[in-house]
Amino acid sequence: MLALVAPVLVFGLVIFVHELGHFMAAKLVGVYTPRFSIGFGPALFRRRRGETEYVLALLPLGGYVRMASRHDAEAALLEGGSEESGALTPADKGYDPNALQPFGPLPVPEHRWFESKGLLARLFIMVAGVVMNVVLAYTVFLVLDLHYGNRVVASRVVGEVHSPAGAPALTQIQPGDTIVAVNGERASSWNDVLDRIEATTGDAVTIRTNRTEVRVPVRGAGAPTSQDVAEGLNVFMPSVIGEILPGSPADRAGLRAGDSVVAIDHHPISQWSELLARVSASPGMTLPFSVVRAGAPVTMSIRPESTTVQDPSTRSARTVGRIGAVNASVTIRQPMSTGESVRAAGRQTMETAKTIAVTVKRLVTREMSVRQLGGPIAITQASVAAAKSGLDSVFYLIALLSINVAILNMLPIPILDGGQILINVAEAAKGSPFSMRTREYIMRFGLVAILLIFALSTFNDVRSFLGRLLS
Repeated sequence: MLALVAPVLVFGLVIFVHELGHFMAAKLVGVYTPRFSIGFGPALFRRRRGETEYVLALLPLGGYVRMASRHDAEAALLEGGSEESGALTPADKGYDPNALQPFGPLPVPEHRWFESKGLLARLFIMVAGVVMNVVLAYTVFLVLDLHYGNRVVASRVVGEVHSPAGAPALTQIQPGDTIVAVNGERASSWNDVLDRIEATTGDAVTIRTNRTEVRVPVRGAGAPTSQDVAEGLNVFMPSVIGEILPGSPADRAGLRAGDSVVAIDHHPISQWSELLARVSASPGMTLPFSVVRAGAPVTMSIRPESTTVQDPSTRSARTVGRIGAVNASVTIRQPMSTGESVRAAGRQTMETAKTIAVTVKRLVTREMSVRQLGGPIAITQASVAAAKSGLDSVFYLIALLSINVAILNMLPIPILDGGQILINVAEAAKGSPFSMRTREYIMRFGLVAILLIFALSTFNDVRSFLGRLLS
């Protein structure tokens, strides 16, 4: 049931909201919309209300809103409506003698065609789907924050110290120290520690621990910023596995959630940062892992996959190892006021969008391997895993996927919203529409690009699934 219901709920809601944005915008500016469909292919359910037929189709891989257009055949293919519904005849069920085509004999008035609207109205229609996805993500984050509260790292124990240039005093803080106060204000969580450091207004950050007090200048020539100081401190996180990604090297080797990693390649491991450092430095190398599971020692060998990432300091690409494991959460939930939730949801939406945009950029510039691109199987697996983890995980995945859909739809690929916006702006600048042949070439390019992306992501899914099955 999870495998069926979770993906439909997650992906179906995101697609519905996206297409609802296009539909509402088209209605607002007076464009005739004969069909609103969720899914492609044969209809499982159809019902006409007013001017529009609402359809639930067999293949839940997207959706579309059909709009009256001079380029009806092209629009049908671009919107996924290749099933092409012709005008009904008086003998057909559902024929309405007072309705516009295709439900009746009346021709669609020219002023209700998509192309009859001004450029701003057309752009409004095309961008509305993306806006609705952003609104959905923001709403989900807001509800989660209001209901569950803010995620807070309750610990104040230092795990690692990376002293930025110009701040040698920071090295006086040692791993294992507990931060008590920053700039004279007590800190009750790691969130407080970072917030107070970054909010420093004076010439220096004063950090008091259970052992000592350190003063780090943040003003003047050569001095680091308060944000640099905050980034130089990492909280202690135990080397306990919280989640295993399906089909990953960790999954194939038998590593499980709840395992405590105590050694890698015979080197003792006490915190998550040490695990990351050891794995990252060993791409493609088989490493012996020693873990404790339910109090009993377990050994296994894991070969980290080679992954290309961008070095945060040099901005150059480098190859690191990844095993597909996530650390156990060290956060707790603290209640938030309505105002705090409103602001936090905005930050979460922006940070998620930024992260996804950077990921897309890295895929395009080949700083990240396209082998990491997931498709429908990956979405299904993520949906099922989220459903098992709890309702909050399902809605977080909805928000994440909604931002993904918003950003990907703004790519300048003709079939997508970004490509359609580009075409309409180009035609407006040109002063006339592109020729039928040019439009055909543009449409073919977009269709091929989307099919290639879909094929690649599906291939990655299948390869990952087979690797897991045969391991």
